[in-house]
Amino acid sequence: MRTVQEKIEILLRGIEEVIPKKDFISLIEKKQKLTVKAGFDPTSPDLHLGHTVLINKLKQFQDLGHKVIFLIGDFTGSIGDPSGVSETRPVLSKKELKKNSATYKNQIFKILDPKKTEIQFNSSWFDKMKPQDFIKLASSMTVARMLEREDFSKRYKSNQPISIHEFLYPLVQGYDSFFLKADVELGGTDQKFNLLVGRDIQKINGMKEQIIITLPILEGLDGVKKMSKSLNNYVGLADNHDEMFGKLMSISDEMMWRYYDLLSFKTNKEIEKLKKMSSSGSDLMEAKFKLSLEIVERFHGKKKSEMAMEEFKNRFGKKQNPSNILNLDLKIEENSLKLIDLLAHSGLGENILCQSKSEAKRMLAQSAVKVDGKKVTREDFSIKINKKTLIQVGKRRHLKITLKSSN
Repeated sequence: MRTVQEKIEILLRGIEEVIPKKDFISLIEKKQKLTVKAGFDPTSPDLHLGHTVLINKLKQFQDLGHKVIFLIGDFTGSIGDPSGVSETRPVLSKKELKKNSATYKNQIFKILDPKKTEIQFNSSWFDKMKPQDFIKLASSMTVARMLEREDFSKRYKSNQPISIHEFLYPLVQGYDSFFLKADVELGGTDQKFNLLVGRDIQKINGMKEQIIITLPILEGLDGVKKMSKSLNNYVGLADNHDEMFGKLMSISDEMMWRYYDLLSFKTNKEIEKLKKMSSSGSDLMEAKFKLSLEIVERFHGKKKSEMAMEEFKNRFGKKQNPSNILNLDLKIEENSLKLIDLLAHSGLGENILCQSKSEAKRMLAQSAVKVDGKKVTREDFSIKINKKTLIQVGKRRHLKITLKSSN
């Protein structure tokens, strides 16, 4: 049985801000069972590890006996969240949102307990609301308050258009909290305004205001920009075990500890112990193996995570001599090939240099690809095959191509 202090430590680990913190700690100390909500708009079919920062925190609440609501924003998704964007998001059709929602339900139960998780769709109450209900909701917020929001303010000052329907987004998200009687709402740091509006809507309707907990936005594999499918720096929950393991092993040593804080279920003491042990390069590699194993096991099971590690060690481990260059003879009519196709397939129907086209694109974006000693970053790059052409990906992956006559 965990102590109250241990529970507070678990729930506050990796978070950015709690508003108001003293009220939150008081509720945990009183052992009150909380209703904890987090919303996800189904704007794309696949979730990635960046999304799981929130889902992992939901899991921690769930394991400590609290009620967890995973809200699929199939109505808010039709509006488009204006958070962190400089222009109006495209409106998705109901068909697209429904299709994406189905994939979310399958993916989240790799983390959350399906028997203890309440899934809600906010279209189930918004579709029943009448125009006068939305007018009443809109009357609870002023334009001046909306323009306090940083992204709206920037767009307004730079004469970038703001559509009226975008003002509805924080209002309907806030109404979700009222309808679901949320005690706590989780969101990324970019969601703070929306979460605060939820408190306003609850107060206006005579309800105790929810506590809001913001969590950091997880950086992608490049260690700089937030994890995003559009930036191709993501680890998708639908990635196969080998690809997921390889991507995680590619992160920097410094970023590895941030991934531990935001993605691992290990305790603070366990992570601190790993940090102390990781004074040498070999220990750092071992820590990265442990992180990759833990995350791959979460989505693919223990057997496949261990298989992925063995495959990685066999292909890229220290026992492999970097000077051992793969030799490949290609019979081609023209001496020009698309580099990205070669990286992903090598003309053999198997992945020699990269696990997939996604990894190939990522390695190009990270300036980790060289052709005859020169860095290449363009995805549309075509290489001219000379008598002997050497392709290098990272430090240990090399491929020598010898051009043969097609006769």
